[in-house]
Amino acid sequence: MTPRYVKRVLFGLLAAVLLVLSVRYGFGNAWQSQYTYALAPAAATNTPAPKTAKPQVVPQPDQTVADEVKALSNRVAEYHINVSLREDGQHLDGMQDVTWTNPGKKPVSELYFHLYPNAFQSSKTTFMKESGGSLRQDKATANSTSYMKLLTFQTLEGESLLPRLQFIQPDDGNKNDQTLARLRLAEPVEPGKSITLRMSFEVKLPEVFARMGYSGSFVMAGQWFPKLAVYETAGTRGRAEEGWNVHQYHGNSEFYSDFGVYSINIQVPETYTVAATGFQTRPVSASGGRSTYQFYAEDVHDFAWSASPDFIYEEAAYSDTGIPGVRIKLYLDPLHADLKDRYMVAAKSALSNYAKWYGTYPYSTLSIVVPPAGANGAGGMEYPTLVTAFAAENDHPGYDLERTVVHEIGHQYWYGMVASNEFEEAWLDEGFTSYAEDKVMEAAYGISPNLRLEGSYMTDPAPLRQASWAYHDHNAYAENVYIRAKLVLVDIENKVGDKTMAKILKTYFQKYKFKHPSTSDFQRVVESVTKAKWTDYFNQFVYSSSMADYAVEAVGARPGAGDNGNMYESTVLIKKNGGTNGPVPILFKFADGTTLTKIWNAQEDHVQYTEVQPSPIEWVSLDPNHANVLDNKLINNFMLADVPVATRARWNLGLTKLIEGFLGILSW
Repeated sequence: MTPRYVKRVLFGLLAAVLLVLSVRYGFGNAWQSQYTYALAPAAATNTPAPKTAKPQVVPQPDQTVADEVKALSNRVAEYHINVSLREDGQHLDGMQDVTWTNPGKKPVSELYFHLYPNAFQSSKTTFMKESGGSLRQDKATANSTSYMKLLTFQTLEGESLLPRLQFIQPDDGNKNDQTLARLRLAEPVEPGKSITLRMSFEVKLPEVFARMGYSGSFVMAGQWFPKLAVYETAGTRGRAEEGWNVHQYHGNSEFYSDFGVYSINIQVPETYTVAATGFQTRPVSASGGRSTYQFYAEDVHDFAWSASPDFIYEEAAYSDTGIPGVRIKLYLDPLHADLKDRYMVAAKSALSNYAKWYGTYPYSTLSIVVPPAGANGAGGMEYPTLVTAFAAENDHPGYDLERTVVHEIGHQYWYGMVASNEFEEAWLDEGFTSYAEDKVMEAAYGISPNLRLEGSYMTDPAPLRQASWAYHDHNAYAENVYIRAKLVLVDIENKVGDKTMAKILKTYFQKYKFKHPSTSDFQRVVESVTKAKWTDYFNQFVYSSSMADYAVEAVGARPGAGDNGNMYESTVLIKKNGGTNGPVPILFKFADGTTLTKIWNAQEDHVQYTEVQPSPIEWVSLDPNHANVLDNKLINNFMLADVPVATRARWNLGLTKLIEGFLGILSW
């Protein structure tokens, strides 16, 4: 037997013992662990589950014992929420108990909550002012307004805390923005101690826009509950002193939360099927025309759900190296019901490769929601153990179907488990996910990225490590945190080799999963693995806006050279317009067909070559194999000896306007 098989047998025996103990000592009503569920025999196969109208529930071992064995994160927060979708499909009514445990070494006298639905209260909120009511190709409609009202907010003893709650705007001072609230506590929470608060709230959902809302009878509930901010301990992301990391909801920013446990009851009209983070803990109960779903998730930092009466549900169990057992759940729009195999293969390809390359996928479920036509504002988004594909706009989609699924599942690693700060260092998620997505598309489908073309999109380079809203518009944000960030990772790979790069990323993931790392943490991993300093490189291409543009500035030849005057003196001027990213190969082509290659270390701002040959120079090409992926102006890499300067300038200017619309279709 292989060691892996032995391990499974031992865990199976342990699960059986725990099950007997749960029956004998009454543990059967406790919450159940998704991690031990992954060891269940049904999840260790690649066979599909029977098609059913509603997701099936599998009995699972006891939660209390499993938590002691399988806690993967520090579990700072714990949420217990009952939420009900009204019959109009546009309002949520919620009751929430949230427990926060102080992870630091100092007493904490205030808590901060994100109230994300308030981003769409009016055109005057920070999100709407910065986005102009448009995000990606998604535009707000007249009905895309929403809000979150805190109806009650109290201690477990019944003391009202609403008078202590204050909306704050630490980023821009916009008093019309109510996406962040501060609660002053009567007594501080001591280190290692916990506080539990109880609240009721109402959410008006927008007509689907910017990741959440309704479209007809389809509902996407993302960022739908009052959510605690992250309290960073000293040393987290290089922080000198512990404290809260708090920001408003901005036009470009996504999210940042602490790990915890979620126990959620979701009530919907009886005809609806619900997809959600985590796993279902008991069968759906129905009463009075309403259905109640119960979900549980642990070691995650968010909880999202979606509901529709039209979902076509498909399920398959899957296991592989690094995947002890996961149930892949598809919630398909009817238009894409016949495409279930494509969705499933894409999901398995993504999970299999990511697990082999980076590390184990520890959760027992992965849900994929396909929104209906018209609801693409909810598409292409990631949440813990749940992703959304692009909307089912047509029944013959191209490879965008697979690419979107692969990309969003990649977020389960860099957004989900590594849990980068998307407010302040979005490239650590989006750039890493875009890089990993390309690798899967190439490995599974033979589709290679056009890095030369993508490099040419970089018309507005900016530092990667900066607040998401510091980019002056969404195009600049997308250019940098998706494309430029990916190109930096590809460039590092080109320098160190694919095997070393694989080791860098696996080391980074293994060291910092469930830890909220920073750019500096990644740099230290690169330096540790390569045994070299990367300070100059990161200063140029990560912490500043440098690209690696090299240009042929001038090419000329004159006759009469040489001792007998029968030779040609050819001169070539090469200039560096950006960061240092050498060595750079330079190919010279002469009129008689001969070629010559020079290697420039690119340490200087420019270099001039003089060659005496029997034939005049015909043309010069910089980096002819296009190894320098950070060169965003390839038009100036080549020059004929007789091309006028004015013509070259016109070509270069025209390139800067190339295909800006591409940036609008990137996945979140």
